[in-house]
Amino acid sequence: MSTVKTFASQADLEEKKITFARISEHAYAYTAEGDPNTGVVVGDDSVMVLDAQATPVMAQDVVRRIREVTSKPIEWVVLSHYHAVRVLGAEGYRPAGLRNIVASRATLDLIKERGEADMASEIGRFPRLFRAVESVPGLTWPTVIFEKELTIRLGKVEIRFNQIGRGHTAGDTIAWLPDEGVVFSGDLVEYGATPYAGDAHFRDWPATLDRVAALDPQALVPGRGDALVGKAKVREAIEGTRAFVSELYAAAKAGAEAGHDLKRVYRDVHAALKPKYGHWVIFDHCLPFDVTRAFDEAKGLDHPRIWTAERDREMWSALEG
Repeated sequence: MSTVKTFASQADLEEKKITFARISEHAYAYTAEGDPNTGVVVGDDSVMVLDAQATPVMAQDVVRRIREVTSKPIEWVVLSHYHAVRVLGAEGYRPAGLRNIVASRATLDLIKERGEADMASEIGRFPRLFRAVESVPGLTWPTVIFEKELTIRLGKVEIRFNQIGRGHTAGDTIAWLPDEGVVFSGDLVEYGATPYAGDAHFRDWPATLDRVAALDPQALVPGRGDALVGKAKVREAIEGTRAFVSELYAAAKAGAEAGHDLKRVYRDVHAALKPKYGHWVIFDHCLPFDVTRAFDEAKGLDHPRIWTAERDREMWSALEG
């Protein structure tokens, strides 16, 4: 095991290649080799962005790509869930026409409960993902709140939102374009990238993924990794995410039930998962957070503890030391 006591992500300084790809008549995917993705829907009169990027300056690159395909105002930003890296860039769309920021009630509750602490925590962990962090004006507050389900139409383009179940967080929302068979999953589904599960609900996550799969998507934009076109690729991503979270939780639960401490459980889970998943993006960064949350859940803590910058450092030092 590594003896490095700083976050693995702090050594990740290489800029990623951006891809902006059309995946259906109205849907596009902004992807960056395992960095957080953004989805885009170009409607008849306006544009919707799904997940805002980490800073307003970073959002400007999404705007630039959108402007390569349309001059319509970007009136909507949708938060698939609350994590700072997904939402703090929202104000970057204001000059392009932003009028509405949409989130589930459960996501709003998470912003209220842990928004400030999470922002400090994430920025400290992964500075490359918060380029020009000084451009962030503060927390992102949704202006349109929905309970469980919402449908928005951009002219004739219908987008259905569903807070489909707990998984990556308690507030996860998917966007579904029924006429085009496209799902924007947020971090419920990843592809070739390690799921971050520090605020997860491991026992619920597989069933939530089953609900995504039941839509039988033709295409899917995951939270991280390439946009997926074709049912086989979509299935592969869903099944890979399910396998990772299921195997991790089973291993952590077994260790907890055996009476092992967190450090022992972390080392055992790392050894078990590294051969199969170690090549996935941010594996070494995510695993300490993932195992810590899985250990807590196995011990009966249903509501994830809030991560703070101080807690991050203490946990990382204890497990990686």
